[in-house]
Amino acid sequence: MNHDNYDDNYIRSILNGVKSIAMVGASPVNVRPSYFAFKYLAQRGYDMIPVNPGHVGKSLLGKPFVASLSDIGHPVDMIDIFRNSSHIMPVVDEALTLSSPPKVIWMQLGARDDAAAEKAEAAGLKVVMNRCPKIEYGRLSSEISWMGVNSRTLSSKRAPIPTQGMRLSLNRTSVSGGPTAASDRAAKNKSEPT
Repeated sequence: MNHDNYDDNYIRSILNGVKSIAMVGASPVNVRPSYFAFKYLAQRGYDMIPVNPGHVGKSLLGKPFVASLSDIGHPVDMIDIFRNSSHIMPVVDEALTLSSPPKVIWMQLGARDDAAAEKAEAAGLKVVMNRCPKIEYGRLSSEISWMGVNSRTLSSKRAPIPTQGMRLSLNRTSVSGGPTAASDRAAKNKSEPT
């Protein structure tokens, strides 16, 4: 696997396929990047589990912290590692000792450990390094474009705000101006005589 460049379908299949995510290094401090990522993914319907031994006894958005992966007590689909690269191998080692290992090991932005990735892949796990699932979800669902980021359109008009509970699909063909099911329907409806 080339960990320098991921195909969108690989990332999309992971984000569509996982339901529960254990975030190692999650923080209850609401200005930390792990807090924003945790909250965002929880709002997208993922069952989030905060893992941080320094915060046991506290909770993050109603979810109690656990000290380690083995303290979770049930299988998880993905482990999102919010630690620096020197702490990745021990997390992967612990994940591989679980009675039901995860399907995915995800290393956050700036985190990379090729040896840990190789070890996880040899055990049959998918691996993503140096990426943020929050950013990837936003990019692939085009939620980032709704906020005016990288929309490739210059306009003085604001994009409409997505309504409460609205979710943009991860199954979009393209996020860079290419066709999507919605744009195909709109073009078809526009070209049909009324």
